[in-house]
Amino acid sequence: MKKSMCMPLMVMMILALTACGPGKKGAATEEGFKPSLDTSLSCNINVSGGYDNFEALEAEFVRFNEYYPNVELKFTKVDDYNNMIGTVLKGNDAPDIYVNNSWMYGREQYKDSIDHAEDLSDPALGLDLNCIRSNIILNTDDGTLPMVPVFSNTYGMLVNNDLFEKEGLKVPATYHELVEVCDAFRKKGYKNPMMGFSKEEKTSLFTVTIYPFFCGTVADDAEAVRKLNDMDPSAGEYLRPSLEKIVQFLKDDCVDLDACSKIENNYDAVILRFFEGDVPMMTCTGDTVSGTKKRESRSESFIKRPFKYTFVPVPMSDEGAYFLDIPNLQFSVNKKSSNLDMVNEFMRFLITSRELNEMAHNKGLMSPTKDLSFDNMYAAFGNVPESRILSPEEFGLTDDAVKQLRQAVYNVGTGAMTIDEAVDGYGTFDK
Repeated sequence: MKKSMCMPLMVMMILALTACGPGKKGAATEEGFKPSLDTSLSCNINVSGGYDNFEALEAEFVRFNEYYPNVELKFTKVDDYNNMIGTVLKGNDAPDIYVNNSWMYGREQYKDSIDHAEDLSDPALGLDLNCIRSNIILNTDDGTLPMVPVFSNTYGMLVNNDLFEKEGLKVPATYHELVEVCDAFRKKGYKNPMMGFSKEEKTSLFTVTIYPFFCGTVADDAEAVRKLNDMDPSAGEYLRPSLEKIVQFLKDDCVDLDACSKIENNYDAVILRFFEGDVPMMTCTGDTVSGTKKRESRSESFIKRPFKYTFVPVPMSDEGAYFLDIPNLQFSVNKKSSNLDMVNEFMRFLITSRELNEMAHNKGLMSPTKDLSFDNMYAAFGNVPESRILSPEEFGLTDDAVKQLRQAVYNVGTGAMTIDEAVDGYGTFDK
């Protein structure tokens, strides 16, 4: 009798373990990734990038090995990546997959990085490009796709949700509400309702708050974008509404620049300052958000008084916030790879909603897929109306133009320039 009962129980246990086995938390096994090559094949695949480590990708290596156990995948960091990747691609140990950037496209010094890339839009490859938000996919002159986003990024602010709940306030959705909320927090004894990094122009609180708003003023004006990209001196006038807005932002006492200047950088220092628990809102980038989870254990204040927090858009318009949607990290396939079939098989495995979402969640970055609701940290961006989702990849604003905006708004925000001086200086910054 014991033996007869044992067999059904064993069968049930095996079925249960199968259901909970490899890939339970989002692996392709549940949605039917099917190998298209001989699963006994063996080869080495090398992925190169600039990260010190890439644990989230290495987790994908392990999952891919469920199908191809004899394929060895590894990630290699390349020092001075942007300047060295072209040289590395021409060497004997060229990577099979490598990190690429949209801003490299069309620049002579990065020509090798583009020329070595396989056209990932080829239907024969079987990549599920439809799972990725189309506005962050690089538009090229010839219609080819040399790179595909695996993470995305945006600008916004970390919000201490517990403080908002404690004080009976709602996270602001418009600029008017933002000013009111800051005022309400101050009246309740919070010295700095909103903070951000302000010591340098790159990723300063001025850029984080105004860049999405700026894009909203030029995205539908092809002539404006052309002049901005051409460094046309007259294009400075297109910055004026954004510069006026940042001045108004400061006049409305939304931030205390003296307090913000004590934050040393827009990553580690911003996170640790936010974790002290007395700042309702902290402006930063999605890159910064990716480092929060690892730093919870480094903050004595957070350990003693943990709180819930999320990342939301900064509402600089009375019509609502903009979601500035930009690719963060993109992969290219080296078309000269000696293991091209297996490399493309790995890309076919990786470029799916399931795997991209899993990798983004593990890395703490925003996923490039169409569904952002799976991650509470970024869910607020998924609620922004489509009409207010903007991407430079789509309307064509170049990185050079953005640099001019960054420096103009920083100079105005810190009082180093008047609005008129910054407008007149367009195209001359960094020269």
